[in-house]
Amino acid sequence: MRDGIATARNGIPAIALVTEAFWPQGDFVAHSLGMPSFPRVQLPHPVAGSGLVNMRAIAEQMTPKIIEAFAA
Repeated sequence: MRDGIATARNGIPAIALVTEAFWPQGDFVAHSLGMPSFPRVQLPHPVAGSGLVNMRAIAEQMTPKIIEAFAA
């Protein structure tokens, strides 16, 4: 969240990819940094260490949502 918000504040379009387990923490960080509506896409948890096949499936499933978030 912090990196995405810092990137956006520098004029570069950004979104955050946040797993469901960390979504509440993302709310807190976005609010505390004054950007409560910062765009995010929720990923299943965990992604890391879940295997190449699973990570590829998540990437394929989430790509349209990520593109939508940039278009919003």
